[in-house]
Amino acid sequence: MTLKVNLKEKVAFVSGASSGLGARFARVLADAGANVVLAARRVSRLKELRAEIEAAGGAAHVTELDVTDLDSVRSAVAEAEALCGPLDILVNNSGVASAQELIEVEADEYERLFDTNVRGAFFLAQAVGRRMIQHSRINTGFSGHIVNIASAAGVRSVARLGSYGMTKAAVIHMTRVQALEWGPFGISVNAICPGYVRTEMNESLWDTERGERVLQSLPRKRVGAVEDLDGLILLLSSDESRMINGAVIAIDDGWSLA
Repeated sequence: MTLKVNLKEKVAFVSGASSGLGARFARVLADAGANVVLAARRVSRLKELRAEIEAAGGAAHVTELDVTDLDSVRSAVAEAEALCGPLDILVNNSGVASAQELIEVEADEYERLFDTNVRGAFFLAQAVGRRMIQHSRINTGFSGHIVNIASAAGVRSVARLGSYGMTKAAVIHMTRVQALEWGPFGISVNAICPGYVRTEMNESLWDTERGERVLQSLPRKRVGAVEDLDGLILLLSSDESRMINGAVIAIDDGWSLA
């Protein structure tokens, strides 16, 4: 038997879609038939991605989103539903990273990390979750899927990634409580925890001495590619995952086992 994921007539909201994992998630969901709402601060990058998706035969819309601004969050979600109809899928992907020893972390950097990775992720999920719950009360067959993007750094202790890992540990706990509270409304909430994946955010790392040390510390001495997450994001965004709720899934080539 072959698993076929068909997201035709589904509406997917992808935050942080202007680059990296978010852009890849948007392409994959659009390729599976979803009508994808591309959300981020860099609207020009979103428009380029929309053109790429449409050229490939997919459907995409652009909305500006700054997850650190609650008015922006509410406005983007409302605009997405006004354009495309009820949201079926949220890929809660916006995030920032920082590599510092804990003793070096300043208050402004701490606040930047938590404002985006925790506060922003929480209130975006809340805004979408509220609407999904409303839809489920009208449509008893409603099936919603929220995928929170956490990190393997949220489940293991990593030097210089302590403050970043703290934010992702919060996302993991948030996911479990959302799954518990929202599951009765037909909403599945899960988290994926990528390990080291090559993106434009960390591209410069791999040509450095520190990057080589990181590479040699990995179980199979290799860095993931964005396409390595395709299968999991498709599964968790589809009704094929209807029995998966509250899961926290590492996709890190075994790194978090060490």
